[in-house]
Amino acid sequence: MAKTKLIIVEGLPGSGKSTTAQLTQDILNEMHIKTRLFLEGSMDHPADYEAVSYFSAEEFGILTEQYADFRSLLIKHAAAQSDGFVLSQYRLKQELGEGTLPEALQQKLYEHDIYEIPLKKHIELIIERWKKFCEQAMNSEDTYIFECCFIQNPVTIGMVKYGVHDDIVMRYVTKLADIIEPLKPILIYVEQKDFRKSFMKAVQERPKEWSTGFMDYYNNQGYGKQHDAEGIEGTFAVLEARSQLESKIFDALNMEKFKVDNSEFDLNRHRQRIIEKLKF
Repeated sequence: MAKTKLIIVEGLPGSGKSTTAQLTQDILNEMHIKTRLFLEGSMDHPADYEAVSYFSAEEFGILTEQYADFRSLLIKHAAAQSDGFVLSQYRLKQELGEGTLPEALQQKLYEHDIYEIPLKKHIELIIERWKKFCEQAMNSEDTYIFECCFIQNPVTIGMVKYGVHDDIVMRYVTKLADIIEPLKPILIYVEQKDFRKSFMKAVQERPKEWSTGFMDYYNNQGYGKQHDAEGIEGTFAVLEARSQLESKIFDALNMEKFKVDNSEFDLNRHRQRIIEKLKF
């Protein structure tokens, strides 16, 4: 395999994406390859947004007037982008302390979260973000390892949240693939023979709030509402549709890629399979 600047790890919830990404970093480090790992939810992710809001220029002006007491801090943690401003909720709360912001302001920030705004603007912002990351990575000695932001996030917001046609999601991911082509990316897709079993394993291992929030998100938006999804069976139906779409996307992508079966959850065997597939 050609030397890559980016390894992307994807798969359904509970498949072992985080473990796979961490194993991949360990393997590359043992080969004396400098790496930077970004797991799902990383607040400093270079190609994605976590706890970041977007406001048009007009909306941001209104916000700073409405919350004049916080104006200097809002401006401090905002950056001009896409005819507006992106504002880090995380850094704002980090500086002020949890519970310091007025509830109405917190609600406004949530409503404008980049993963809550209309899909067209969301895609525009994410594409700009990936372009900046690609320029940065091309000038770096590091190999980046990303968990789940390349396929999972577009599928989740496009299909699960907004219920748009598969073609829209596929075009979105294809645009991202075109952007990162100079990095010679490698895509690792973690498979499970029984995704229901692996998902229930994740439910048992994680806090109840995770499964409750997950099922609510999957059943009560976009695709779930369109197909009357309810309860755990409804969540499984949406996951099945997601699995089929991700498989279509994987097959269509023109990049180095492979699937690795993690059904056994055997760490040593899984590690060996990754080593065999990478073949640096």
